[in-house]
Amino acid sequence: MYQPRPSAVLAAFLCTLMAPAVLALPEDRAQPIVINADQALRDEKQGLTIYSGNVQLDQGTLHISADRITIFRIVEDGDKIVAEGQPARLQQLPNLGEELMHANAGVIEYYKAEERVHLKQDAQIEQGGSIVTGQTIEYFISEQLVKAKSNATQVDSRVQVVIPPNPNQLATESEAPSGDPESK
Repeated sequence: MYQPRPSAVLAAFLCTLMAPAVLALPEDRAQPIVINADQALRDEKQGLTIYSGNVQLDQGTLHISADRITIFRIVEDGDKIVAEGQPARLQQLPNLGEELMHANAGVIEYYKAEERVHLKQDAQIEQGGSIVTGQTIEYFISEQLVKAKSNATQVDSRVQVVIPPNPNQLATESEAPSGDPESK
């Protein structure tokens, strides 16, 4: 019987989990960004704005909560957004009718020009019971490429993927006759 390589299974699963999350509802991009924080500092010379103290960022179904959010303007507004916390949390509705995607990490970075999201420091993504954890999780949006890594300096550090059973498959399997002669 053919057994796919674990790395191929992981890559396929991560792509299905992450792709909708980052591309999210089209309506979200048309919504205003609302940021609430205890403090805000805008540095025109450096091209950045720092929000600190119980920061909440909302845009449509996107919600980010963090201790600190820094928005860097290199070429245009929001070229790089960094959320930091213990942990920083992100949630978003990928598509209508789907479950919310939840992500958390010590640092969540979004690079607009590179179309890349980088979760680091105990990263975790969960959607519909599927969970991916690792020291870092990186998603290259345009390439639909996901990389999850463990902490190379820790002996027990590993990437972990939890895939819940498919309820439709469980129902089908329970209806199939078993190979046990006593069950007939």
